[in-house]
This record gives sequence, structure tokens and C-alpha cells, in this order.
Amino acid sequence: MALDNIQVIFKARPTGWVDESHFEIRAGTAGEPRAGEVLVKNLYMSVDPYMRGRMREGRSYVAGFELGKVLEAGVVGVVIESRDETMPEGTFVTGTLGWEQYSLARGKGLRKVDPKAAPLSYYLGVLGMPGMTAWVGLETIGKPQPGETVYVSAASGAVGQVVGQIAKLKGCRVTGSAGSDEKVAYIVGELGFDAGFNYRNAESLTKALREVCPDGIDVYFENVGGKMLDAVLTRVNMHARIVACGMISQYNLARPEGVHNLMTIVGNRVLMRGFIVSDHYDRLPEFEEQMIGWLGEGKLHYRETVTEGIENAPRAFIGMLKGENFGKAVVHVGDA
Repeated sequence: MALDNIQVIFKARPTGWVDESHFEIRAGTAGEPRAGEVLVKNLYMSVDPYMRGRMREGRSYVAGFELGKVLEAGVVGVVIESRDETMPEGTFVTGTLGWEQYSLARGKGLRKVDPKAAPLSYYLGVLGMPGMTAWVGLETIGKPQPGETVYVSAASGAVGQVVGQIAKLKGCRVTGSAGSDEKVAYIVGELGFDAGFNYRNAESLTKALREVCPDGIDVYFENVGGKMLDAVLTRVNMHARIVACGMISQYNLARPEGVHNLMTIVGNRVLMRGFIVSDHYDRLPEFEEQMIGWLGEGKLHYRETVTEGIENAPRAFIGMLKGENFGKAVVHVGDA
């Protein structure tokens, strides 16, 4: 018996801010797996900033979304029909699947997850791509040393909240910025950041950074770009490291903002390096083991914003781009 399958289709390419007219909700039926395939019931779906880049035409580090097709996302789900003996029915998995209730996939393209180790949605956040992004970027580029000052923009977000906590575990003084007083209270009061500020209310980003980083910045985990990056460049110390993870403030602009203080990179011998987490997936077992350990020991905390229903995925995505989420943004698609 065919299963009804609600899907979200990429309808039109946005030129500025994304809105719900760029999506179409379509009713269909789930397919049947062929040899080597499985049918997955999707339980949680991730919405992330990088998806905005996939909506553009032209080359990027990941293939763009195709007009008229189901969009893709990180998904955690359960196998309900299998023609892959390594992925029997009842196996919980994660992988890149569709914005839909049910997805067909090659079994070898999925990763098994343990529902007893952590909440399933965590495999899209602290135990998934955002958490590994924080872990890899900080370790391979930031290389924080005890006593150094680490500053994190978008500090309450899916990546930022993990970056700050790992830096604290490494003995650093950690500061961050977020988009509301409530989010700042969270990173300082619950996550253990040493200081933070609400960038929306700041009279001057440079002044705010001077107040929370009086001794300058040794490691900057860059999630915002634009004016924030420009302000950070006035506070970097000698041999500072800038981990270029993302620049969400620029994603919906027709013309990105300029950055004017780049000369400080030369004078202070600053290293600024971009990275893509998928280049480091060979370290996934090491990452997962360490993060599950920290979670189990109560050394890491994680917050999510959960939107109910696949039909509300476009709204969740748009809200995430506007900073309306608090922590990792996920969509609850169904129950096991």
C-alpha cells in the first residue's frame, strides 16, 4: 500500500530575502525501495544557513537545489522498508534526504545512529553537521590555548553554542554576541560564556567588543561577516586566528557589504581561513565519541527550536535566516 507523502518543492529562486512563495507544498506518494535501497520515515529535518547558498544559480561548494524538485536537508529517521541487508527495518539513520515525510535512499549513503545515546534531533545538531563544524573549525584552525580570549558571533546558534562550550573546556576566556537579551543571558548564564552582548542593541560593535574583550581577541569564530567582521578586525591580537565558518548577514543581500579593516590582518600576522566540514568527515567517529562523552558527563548543553510539521519547513527556514530561532532549528516531521 502506497504511503501518502507531503513534500516541499523548490519553486523559484530568490534574489533577496527568501519568502514562502519560493516553495510549494505538494502531496504525493512514497516510492518502493529497489535493490540496495531503503524507505526511511523522516522524523526530524534540519534547516541550516548553508541552504541559502544552494538556492542560487552558479557554482558553490555544494550542488544547488533544482527547481521543481524536492529540497534536501540533513534528516534523521527510521528505516520502515529495506532491500539492503545492512540496514534492516527499525534501524535509525541519518543522512541527506528530502524535505518530505518519507524518503528513498541508498543504504550505503546513510549512517546508523543510536537513539539511546542522545535525543534523535541531536544528530542534526550537536552530534551532527553543526556540532562537527564547531569541533573541527575550533580544533584545526582556531587552536585555542588556555588563557586566550575566544569571541564567537551568533553565539547562541547551532554552531556558536558548541564553539563557546568547547573553548571553555579548553581553558579559554569566552565571549559572544547574540540577537536578543534572552539569548545573551543564555550563553552567559547557562553555557558559561564569560561575557556577551546583544548586537542589535549595541551603540557600536567596536565599542561593545572593547568592553567584552578588553585584552583583545585571540580566536574569532566567524558566523556573521560584514560589519561584525570589520569590527572584530579592530580588536584582533598579534597572531590571532579567524575561523571563517559562515557569514549569515550577507546571504540575502544582492550586494555584500565591504570590509574595510583588512590591513590589521597584515600588521598583526592574523590567520584567517575558511573551511567546509565535509572535508573532515574522516574524523566523524572521533568527533562523535568525544561529544557523546561530554554530553553524558554534563559538560555540554544544547538548545533547539523545534517547528512542527513538514508543511511548516519553509517558515522554519525563513525564521532561521532572520535569527528567530533560539539554538538549532529543526523540523519535527513524524514519530517512530
